Amino acid sequence: MQRVTDRCGDNTSEFLHRRGVPQKHLCESEDLHIADDIKPHRFCITVAVKILVTDEERAQLLANGGARAGGQGIDPLPVVKLFTPDAHATWLLTELDPADGDTAFGLCDLGLCMPALGTVRLSDLETIRGPRNLPVQRDLHFKPRFTLSEYTRRAQADGSIND
Repeated sequence: MQRVTDRCGDNTSEFLHRRGVPQKHLCESEDLHIADDIKPHRFCITVAVKILVTDEERAQLLANGGARAGGQGIDPLPVVKLFTPDAHATWLLTELDPADGDTAFGLCDLGLCMPALGTVRLSDLETIRGPRNLPVQRDLHFKPRFTLSEYTRRAQADGSIND
């Protein structure tokens, strides 16, 4: 029996890998039987996994969160910028709570002209969809130019995060 991935999945996997897209390989453990006249085949699907925070970003977010939890008065550069491509919401995150690893702190702009510092759970962001059903995404080209306090000052003066 030949698996579907032997014919096309490897090319898909290689294409995604070259572009730095994380992947999961989902393989059915039992033979797929469609009809009596079709031979059963095992199947394997490669899917691109959208991640909001890379391992390196998570490590930096946790380090910043640990510093703040330890009482240090820090004003770090944002580590990651997340946004909704169809709803004008933006999050500039600087730290993760080391106690749960899911609660992030940063500048939150929900597109209502009232950006503010606050917390958000990454697990909640993964479930958000905009009006065209597009998920929250990580800005792959984001390079922070200011500290969080400066982004906050500018966003509150402008009514939105502009970067």
